[in-house]
Amino acid sequence: MSDARYDVLGIGNAIVDVIARTEDDFLVAEGLVKGSMALIDEARAETLYARMGPAIEASGGSAANTVAGVSSFGGRAAFVGKVKDDAPGGVFAHDIRAIGVDFSARPAGDGAATARCFVLVTPDGERTMNTYLGACQALGPDDIDAEMVAAAKITYLEGYLWDPAEAKLAFRKAAEIAHGAGRKVALSLSDSFCVDRYRAEFLELVRSGTVDLLFANDSELKSLYETSDIEAALQAAAKDAKLAAITLGADGCAVIAGETRLAVAAAPVDGAIVDKTGAGDLFAAGFLLGHARGLDLTRSAELGGLAAAEVISHVGARPLVNLQQLATERGLL
Repeated sequence: MSDARYDVLGIGNAIVDVIARTEDDFLVAEGLVKGSMALIDEARAETLYARMGPAIEASGGSAANTVAGVSSFGGRAAFVGKVKDDAPGGVFAHDIRAIGVDFSARPAGDGAATARCFVLVTPDGERTMNTYLGACQALGPDDIDAEMVAAAKITYLEGYLWDPAEAKLAFRKAAEIAHGAGRKVALSLSDSFCVDRYRAEFLELVRSGTVDLLFANDSELKSLYETSDIEAALQAAAKDAKLAAITLGADGCAVIAGETRLAVAAAPVDGAIVDKTGAGDLFAAGFLLGHARGLDLTRSAELGGLAAAEVISHVGARPLVNLQQLATERGLL
């Protein structure tokens, strides 16, 4: 994976996160399933925004959070996503470029507004998300720059891309270009409810070799294999995936490569767990950076755990410290 311009190219939904603290009673009153991600229309987006409490707004989106983490680790990262020429679109572009990610997409002059994700964080740190995809739904094959994909060691795709039909085609085009250039393709399952919608298609992507590296948490993997037993799910993943990194919350993660399985402990969290938003995204950032740089699987997972521990110690899905410096201090880089 040498002679590459980027360590990681992320392709995903360009979303501005609107994050607010709330109580479980509010979720019940609004008919929201705790811990889930639901797609909503613009009218529901405006209603929910009016009812939720004071909020923090920052650029987000699963794959965008991941490449922001890669950049914070000192990696070379790029992102492909769709925004409109509106205020949220400006917020997104500014934030992702400010952290050092190459984001050169032209904002759309018309059509749907820039996407927003309303993240409701309960006292236990759990996040419930309601997403208005807006401009993201216009992402299609024409937005995939073949030269950019070929120049990335790993192209990273989020499972949420499977919701808009044209984005599926963009996903497959990028994977084909990456493999044609001798590069790797990674996929995050994103959300157990997303897996419920597209289980057969996700399994096909993994089993066909379209995906070289699979990321999931325990609930997503159990959903993929329709089991309540994480051990059964891990065994199934070992048969299907070339390489899989499965996060297990406080139990750390399992890294599976054929018959090899590694158990890596979770990194300690400084203080209380404040907001779990972005934990999986930042784990992927550390793992991808390590893998792209040729580090062993254990060290890659340790970098992922370090990034996840940092992001859940504060509100928001992007790191607030320089992850490269933090990893260096911990002896991981």
